[in-house]
Amino acid sequence: MKVIRNSVVALKYEVLDGRGEVVERGHEPMVYLHGGHGGIFPKVEEALADKATGEKVRVRLAPEDSFWPRDPGLVRVEPRSRFRGKLKVGTRVQGEAAHAEHSHPVSFRVVKVGENEVTLDGNHPLAGQTIEFRCTVLDVRPASPEEIAHGHAHGPDGHHHH
Repeated sequence: MKVIRNSVVALKYEVLDGRGEVVERGHEPMVYLHGGHGGIFPKVEEALADKATGEKVRVRLAPEDSFWPRDPGLVRVEPRSRFRGKLKVGTRVQGEAAHAEHSHPVSFRVVKVGENEVTLDGNHPLAGQTIEFRCTVLDVRPASPEEIAHGHAHGPDGHHHH
């Protein structure tokens, strides 16, 4: 079967950063519902159309097509006193980011720890970089009516919402 609209696709994948180094390698297959449901980067989905099991795809993605350009508004300096215990670079902390009238939860990465200040970055670590997404199609199957109705693939043993 080829990758077509409303097929469920399983991929082995890796993501390379702007320097060509592998920064993410899926230990488990990535499974998504094909056909504009938002389960994968649109340019990768485009490249996977009509592919079959065993075929490989490599797609270079500009920041706009992957993890977005860096947003300086998502970098914050907070007083050290707001954080309890030991903090180290790379730790994740939850916070709020405001856009227009509403705010939403954001996972911030600690990028610098000073004596009195902590610098946080809510951008994805790959934001602003052109990345390469490489994948191999492991499996393609027709989606069930429930998967199509819900707009995403379900796990092998039923329903998984994240």
